[in-house]
Amino acid sequence: MDHRQLATTQRYYQVSEQRKREAVDRVSAMQFDRHGNRIWRQAKELLDDEYARRAVGEVQAPYGVCVEPSNVAAGGHACPVRFRCVGCDHFRTDASYLPDLEAYLADLLRNRERLAAFSSADNWAKAEAIPSDEEITRVRRLVRRVREDLDSLTDEDRTQIKEATTVLRRS
Repeated sequence: MDHRQLATTQRYYQVSEQRKREAVDRVSAMQFDRHGNRIWRQAKELLDDEYARRAVGEVQAPYGVCVEPSNVAAGGHACPVRFRCVGCDHFRTDASYLPDLEAYLADLLRNRERLAAFSSADNWAKAEAIPSDEEITRVRRLVRRVREDLDSLTDEDRTQIKEATTVLRRS
């Protein structure tokens, strides 16, 4: 729409509920847990309550969503492992977060290299700040798993996932 500010477009452009529901249905079929296991793989048909669960049963988390009830009730402010979502069983992600996960992995690797070369800090400070090998391995595995599943889709299905991701990002 070529507006200079997103707020201008948001005043009159809204993603319809029907379009949002279709996007949720499409992307939910490609949902993964923290181990990279597809959550909906066995589902023949998505449940109607998945759309409602997305609206009230989860809260945004870095690179996905959190479904832990007390954290959801607190609006995402009651997580004891804050910003380490990939290490938690309540973490869910889907194909719409793949660019963010890939950027996070690149940041982890870049920060590890930068901190390893940084000589102006005590060893304990560097050890606390450096990303762990386990975290990097987990994120790398998750990115690979999501990418493999996307690559196994037909071109048409990949296009539909991409369109659904765009709708979900807008809403």
